[in-house]
Amino acid sequence: MQDKMALRTVQNALITLTNCEVPESDRLQEANSFRDTAKVLRMTRAGVAWQAVGCARGAYELALAYTNERNQFGRPIASFQLVQDLLVTMLGDLTAMQTMVFRLSEMQDQGELLDEHASLAKVFCTLRMRSIVDHARELFGGNGILLEHSIARFVADAEAVYSYEGTKEINSLIVGRAITGHSAFV
Repeated sequence: MQDKMALRTVQNALITLTNCEVPESDRLQEANSFRDTAKVLRMTRAGVAWQAVGCARGAYELALAYTNERNQFGRPIASFQLVQDLLVTMLGDLTAMQTMVFRLSEMQDQGELLDEHASLAKVFCTLRMRSIVDHARELFGGNGILLEHSIARFVADAEAVYSYEGTKEINSLIVGRAITGHSAFV
């Protein structure tokens, strides 16, 4: 796809099949219902949580480097109290995200991963990612809107990662059903 604003390294394409017939032997076996599709979504949502960690970490590391390089009033802005406060908030969120997805991977390896685990990680990690990326952009000040500093790439990618594999609301309903025992799906 041309002119993508986010996830530019991901190869996307529009594929149209007209009058296409697939013999039964070439069809996905044992994929008969949405429940079967949900098994795939469980794994891809876990993957999105990991993507959120990567995006957040990239934005954090870029912002940390920038605050050590950018000087104001004769010293690096990394020495300012409010800058350090934002960096600590970002690092705390990033550490929580990394811990969650590490545990998610352990559960997957042990065959214990459920839909609600993957959905919770997707919701939490993508929300925290957006926050970290927002703080990183803020630390760049006016330079944060310039392409030369690359932070805009993280802003765009964060929005894309946040959006796919089910919205926050859908994933929240999956987790909500698991913790309350009541489905709020209509």
